[in-house]
Amino acid sequence: MLRWQISIKEYRGNMTIAHKEGNIHKNAYGLSRWELANTPDNPAYVPLEGEPQISIEGINITDIGTEFFEEVRESH
Repeated sequence: MLRWQISIKEYRGNMTIAHKEGNIHKNAYGLSRWELANTPDNPAYVPLEGEPQISIEGINITDIGTEFFEEVRESH
């Protein structure tokens, strides 16, 4: 429920929320897997100790020949 409140807080006062049973509302769990950021405004906030770890989502390695670099040098 908290995730829904966070998502719709900017619309508060301009909408009416009505309950639908889960078997009627097939996509009722749209935000249930939405990961909340670990920030102070998150009620489940846990301060990090030390340096924050940054995960690498992907690596792209490209092999560019020396011809490319020569063209760049000549263009400047």
